Order: sequence, then C-alpha cells, then structure tokens
Amino acid sequence: MKNNETLYQMLISAIAISGALAVILGAFGAHYLKAELSATSITSYKTGIQYHLIHTLAALGVLSLFKSEAYKAKSMVLLFLIGNLLFAGSIYLLTTKTLTGLPVSWLGPVTPIGGIIYIIGWISLIFLSRKPKV
Repeated sequence: MKNNETLYQMLISAIAISGALAVILGAFGAHYLKAELSATSITSYKTGIQYHLIHTLAALGVLSLFKSEAYKAKSMVLLFLIGNLLFAGSIYLLTTKTLTGLPVSWLGPVTPIGGIIYIIGWISLIFLSRKPKV
C-alpha cells in the first residue's frame, strides 16, 4: 500500500507541475506573446495551451479514478504528460522561434508524434477500465 501512495503522490506532483506550466505559459502567451507574434503563431500557441490543459486534467481524472490502484493509471498519466511535452512543447518552441532564435525547425515532426501519444493514452483507457476475468 505504501508503494501505491508514493506512486500516487509522485504522479499528482507531476500533474500539478504540468498544470502550473500550462497556466504560466498561457498567461505568458496572452500578455506578452500576443504583441510579439503573428496571428497564425498565436493561434498555434493557443492550440498547444488548450491540449496541454485538457490532457493535464485528463491525467488528473484518470489518476483520481484509479487512486487505489495508481500503478494501473501510471502508464496513461505518463502518456498524457509525455504527449504534453512533445505536442504542446514543440508547438510552444516552434511558434516562438522568431523570438528565441533557437534552431527548432527539426521539431516539426515531433508535434504529430506527441499527438499520436495522446491518442495512445486515450485508447489505453479502454484497456485500463476493463475488469480482469475471474
């Protein structure tokens, strides 16, 4: 039971960090980037924020559903958080490349990989919710 509680606490912490980052980056986009980026880049940045927040909340929901069995939810939570890093993270970097000057063009293919990881996370809910046959 102790291991489950430790895992649960670690996953909650990771989800909380993800949620805080989504809000911080959203505020940064709304208050600073809006004046610095093109309308197209802002729209893409907002898409990153939207997916980041949705999948952070989805991770929290899954972990809440399976609190007593955090080990079952671990893979799905990690898929959503990795999806956030790859999908939303690559969008953040790609849309701000004119401001940062970072050579991030290679990140273009990373965005759909993050999207695929989100999809795998959602599909894993099907298997996570199945009860073992007795």
